Amino acid sequence: MSITSALSSALTGLSVTSRQAEILSSNVANATTPGYARRELGLRSAVLAGSGQGVAITGVTRSLDRALLAERRLAQAGDGERSLRSAFLDRVEKKLGSPDEPGSLAARLAAFDQSLIEARGRPESQARLQTVLSAARSLADGFNTVTDDIQAARGTADRQIAEEVGRLNSTLSRLQGLNTELRSFSGAGRDVSALLDERQRLVDSIATIIPVREVPREHDQIALFTVGGASLLEGTAAVFGFTAVNTITAETTQALGGLSGITINGAPYATAGPTSPILGGRLGALFAVRDELAVHAQGKLDAVARDLVERFSAAGLDPTLAPGAPTLFTDAGGAFVALDEIGLAGRLSINAAADPAQGGALYRLRDGLGAATEGPPGNGTLLAALQSTLTGTNPLSSTGFSAGIRSFQGLAADLHSDASAQRLSAQADQSFAAARLTSLTDLEAQNGIDTDQEMQALLVIEKNYAANAKVIQAVQDMIDILIRLGA
Repeated sequence: MSITSALSSALTGLSVTSRQAEILSSNVANATTPGYARRELGLRSAVLAGSGQGVAITGVTRSLDRALLAERRLAQAGDGERSLRSAFLDRVEKKLGSPDEPGSLAARLAAFDQSLIEARGRPESQARLQTVLSAARSLADGFNTVTDDIQAARGTADRQIAEEVGRLNSTLSRLQGLNTELRSFSGAGRDVSALLDERQRLVDSIATIIPVREVPREHDQIALFTVGGASLLEGTAAVFGFTAVNTITAETTQALGGLSGITINGAPYATAGPTSPILGGRLGALFAVRDELAVHAQGKLDAVARDLVERFSAAGLDPTLAPGAPTLFTDAGGAFVALDEIGLAGRLSINAAADPAQGGALYRLRDGLGAATEGPPGNGTLLAALQSTLTGTNPLSSTGFSAGIRSFQGLAADLHSDASAQRLSAQADQSFAAARLTSLTDLEAQNGIDTDQEMQALLVIEKNYAANAKVIQAVQDMIDILIRLGA
């Protein structure tokens, strides 16, 4: 080997070890950076005219377990979906309240029952009649409040869907731009590791909204598809469409055109069921809250409200009322129509005939809502009948619960039991999803950057650098000797 070849080889060694130190320092600095993949420098022997000329860099390689990354993304999407479902069901259960909690539906019902018992013992007492009216109004208000909260949750979900769709479109557009940059940079032979990290972070953010599958393409390109099969990125980015609404009521549904569905590149897609391409992430969970979970909860509440109205509408219970006339509990002041059950809990109100604040009179609670004049103050027959119909067993008319004969207290208990069972089931699913995500995240971290290992590699790099520098020093000494000999 000539002196020139030795010098050239040592210089390439210095250049490579410098680059290795740069890569290693980047690994250590980004050990906890989300989306960052460990870099390794690819090396080969440099050959010129059939003889070795040191070492050459072939490129920078990102260490990545694609199968593990794909599973972690699916787990990330599942965790987001389960968390949203669990949070909504927990909200419904808390709004209904437990029986021992003041202000809960069960507590309001117990107060109403107690007020009827006390009033029938002293039917002449205006104070006790007022307590009956207040307790009845409180019970109706309880149904109204839970309904308002359920519909507010649907409205919040609708707005969040619009936000998630906007975030999806923005991120997909950025991914398309990154694909274009990567094609250009790869063709120019530039290091694209940082761009690949950024693209991985963007795909991770999409995976929390919709579960996705990433498919590698040539020239560092990728295609993205939902697990349901819809194309999100294949050369060009897909565009999602959604229109939020200002107000949602119990009667507002997607099926009737009151709520927006989802479109991809202008084509409508199902938001529920096995054909939907968006299930499994936050977006699918938000649609489930708006169109399924909240509707189910409202249906259960309306079924209980209907049973309450129909109990007090029983034939012969209040002989002063004409058939079909509104009774103590009304549908927004009027008589309840069986075909108009949806949203009844939100419209439940007290008959104005018994409410002095609405021009009525308290004595009608005792003498009948249709009574024109006050009857004997000591007659508690109607109050006793009202209390008896509240606690008695009746066949259930609504399909919100399984058919059967129940007392109103039993039906209210079934309502709370159903909410609790759904919440517990959702929490169990969420716990499993969270544990799976944690396990996969930890496994991914184990395959990531080991700072101890990097420090050991740094010692090797330092020795290699010193060795190459020693070669250059030796070459310089040899040249100096030759110069002196020539002089």
